[in-house]
Amino acid sequence: MLVFKIFLLILIITVSNYMGILFSKKYANREKEIKQMKTALNMFATKIKYTYEPIPSLFMEIANKIGGNIGNIFSQSATRMKEELAGEAWENALEEVSNNLSKEDITVLKNLGKLLGETDVEGQINQIEVVNQFLNSQLENANEERRKNEKMYRTLGIVTGLTIAIILI
Repeated sequence: MLVFKIFLLILIITVSNYMGILFSKKYANREKEIKQMKTALNMFATKIKYTYEPIPSLFMEIANKIGGNIGNIFSQSATRMKEELAGEAWENALEEVSNNLSKEDITVLKNLGKLLGETDVEGQINQIEVVNQFLNSQLENANEERRKNEKMYRTLGIVTGLTIAIILI
């Protein structure tokens, strides 16, 4: 019986610690996804400026190079563009693909969709630059949040596990 109780206490501490780590990863993943989105948008701007390929094929190429949640956004947008306008496909993909971006990040990225395929190349490139500038400030915020909250959630996970273990003793 004592062995079972010790095993259960260790399990509780381990699980709560793991949950704290999972919550803290959200902040690191957001920072990573903002960087990936900036890279993808820079690739998109370069390609529309020099290649004049259709947006769906550019998006599929970007999706294959970027991968992850951000790649899924571009992939789903490209797939949806067969049935929807480019802007609508982009906005719907942003909503539907699971990611770690904040609502504020997604709102600004949706603004890019309003001009997607609707304006000339220069207009789209200018809009991408505006979004990139916003993403730079969001990247700084994400970095600050990660530093602040990552440690807090990890510590909170351990403390919660130890508290429950002490109560059960």
